[in-house]
Amino acid sequence: MNSKLNPESFLYPSSIREAQSWQEILARKIKIMPLEKIPQFIAAADASFLPSRVLAVACLFRFPELKLVETAVADEPLFFPYRPGFLSFCEGPAVFRAINSLKKKPELLLFDGQGIAHPRRLGLASFLGLLLETPSIGCAKSILVGDYSPPGPEAGSTSELYYRGEIVGYVLRSRWRVKPIIISPGHLIDASSALKIIISCLKGYRIPEPLRLAHQQSVRLKTLKK
Repeated sequence: MNSKLNPESFLYPSSIREAQSWQEILARKIKIMPLEKIPQFIAAADASFLPSRVLAVACLFRFPELKLVETAVADEPLFFPYRPGFLSFCEGPAVFRAINSLKKKPELLLFDGQGIAHPRRLGLASFLGLLLETPSIGCAKSILVGDYSPPGPEAGSTSELYYRGEIVGYVLRSRWRVKPIIISPGHLIDASSALKIIISCLKGYRIPEPLRLAHQQSVRLKTLKK
């Protein structure tokens, strides 16, 4: 980890006000840049909830063949209740633990959430990408901020997502006439590189295969924990 940034110091805010302040501080450390190299191993993470706990699963895949090679889980108390724009502090600690429990460090992270397409430019993908010092991509099912023109109905159609005059990601039609997904860079990657990675992870479903499989594992874990 970066000696100048202690991840544990930013996982457990005491209030919404403190969480927002931390987002503003950390957002200034986010680096949006072309991906330096094609990863050999990527991880996708997903979380599910019990009444007072967060269950997280991190799945490591060999890229680009997307072969599952390792899975790690974490079970954490629900410390911070969900609020729009603050998903990082709700499921972030458990997801952070799960990813850190992988025996092999991933070279790129995929999250079911936003990257910089966020009111304070620090969605879940940006937050955890920064704390884990790993390139990261947000792949969300719905938009949080920004404007775009609807992409065409064909699979693979895209349109730019703009927020405050800047391209903060892409809207991608991953299957014919299905609702598009929102792709935004998290940290140490740019929007075009993030889009290319996500397209390469599509296997005929709306959701990229690594995230789809991580979600399945998360649902199974929740069933076992009930």
